[in-house]
Amino acid sequence: MTDVELIRKKLAQITTYVRELRTHGHPERLEDVREERFILYTLQIAIQAALDVASHIVSDDLLGEPSTNRELFELLAANGWIDQELAAQLVAMAGFRNIVVHGYTDVSRDVVQTVVGEHLGDFDDFVSQIRARIAGESA
Repeated sequence: MTDVELIRKKLAQITTYVRELRTHGHPERLEDVREERFILYTLQIAIQAALDVASHIVSDDLLGEPSTNRELFELLAANGWIDQELAAQLVAMAGFRNIVVHGYTDVSRDVVQTVVGEHLGDFDDFVSQIRARIAGESA
């Protein structure tokens, strides 16, 4: 059984990180090292919190044995926790996180601007879909 309180705490963190990005982030100023680091780090911890939520659900509900972080979101979708379209977006976010964390390549400013400008709503959707599922299960 999924630890609902732990999941709620992580979802609240995601909401906070996204609000901070919307309020304090200026992706058009990524040439400023402080701005770049604020945005990249805040995105990284938001994605990590989503991965943590997915990992807890997958593990607690015995949804499968993922071999990568990306598969966590695919397993959530396959088991009705999130929709397929959102899972695809979150799989891409997990890949973005890997680039940021492990430094596989330089992070493109255009990609960062796209994530902040067009994909913060994916976090909102994730939080909403997980909360709806939790509410349905506790009813």
